[in-house]
Amino acid sequence: MKKPGSLFLTGPMGAGKSTIGKQLANSLHMPFHDSDREIEQRTGVNIPLIFELEGEAGFRHREKAIIDELTRQPDIVLATGGGAILDPENRKHLKSRGNVIYLHVSIAQQLSRTSRDRNRPLLQTENPRQRLEELMEIREPLYREIADLVINTDGKRVREVVKEIIYRVGKSHPPRPQN
Repeated sequence: MKKPGSLFLTGPMGAGKSTIGKQLANSLHMPFHDSDREIEQRTGVNIPLIFELEGEAGFRHREKAIIDELTRQPDIVLATGGGAILDPENRKHLKSRGNVIYLHVSIAQQLSRTSRDRNRPLLQTENPRQRLEELMEIREPLYREIADLVINTDGKRVREVVKEIIYRVGKSHPPRPQN
């Protein structure tokens, strides 16, 4: 890891960025922000409606402004949207303003975690598995390009992932093995 300070969580939908981010921030006594929730709070509407009214391009424009603003804040935990890394400026801001933690997850685990979530516009398709595979093919190299740390979340409990992150960013002792 580069330096103490902000921790930015990236990864695909279903990786656990928001859930892990909240607990991580709580454990480290740091403010937590979720870029998607910030967009919803500021617009007063949910992400699917933004996609419906403005398209993905409109949403990405809003996301870019939020990422720029939030990454300027000191010592925060930020959960980014799965596609935030598509924009080169977002990648630059994330990489240069904090420590980027890529939460890796398998397609099977993504499907399991997102199958009943109607709040994911990119998965409103006949073949969600194929869509997730297409997204991962494009995004995986970008997640890895900016990652200071890669953590696999498959089959792990939130608490276990949080402990691993805290240890690996140098803020704690090694996690005890789970029985």
